[in-house]
Amino acid sequence: MGKDAKKPAAKAKTETKAKPAATKGKPAAAAGKGKADKDSDAAPSSSKLKAANSIQVRHILCEKQSRALEAKEKLDNGAAFNVVATEYSEDKARHGGSLGWMERGSMVGPFQDAAFLLPPSTCAKPIYSPITATKFGYHIIMVEGRK
Repeated sequence: MGKDAKKPAAKAKTETKAKPAATKGKPAAAAGKGKADKDSDAAPSSSKLKAANSIQVRHILCEKQSRALEAKEKLDNGAAFNVVATEYSEDKARHGGSLGWMERGSMVGPFQDAAFLLPPSTCAKPIYSPITATKFGYHIIMVEGRK
């Protein structure tokens, strides 16, 4: 019985450690992006992504994080990226979120870092970034092409 009592206690400790880690996940994700930034030059050659100097990009920009979270939830539930962008984005790219082709160096740092890590995808089946904060607000980013 003493052994059984220790096992649940160990599980309880693991569970309490997991909860704070989940709340710290957002800052850790930002730190993870920093690591990816260091590897970003090497990543395209070692991964399946081709090195690119420009990308065809779409985004959803929200002033408030809560609105960006609502948009992300819709995407997670299978909504098309352009439809969600039209409904939620608060900028000039509101009509489907298209920013067109953008070159490396023409985007704000965190946006560029997140965008160049993404593989190309379609609006119907988007592969999108986690919510990325910049001085402009909160972005969800999707890449349609790389060159």
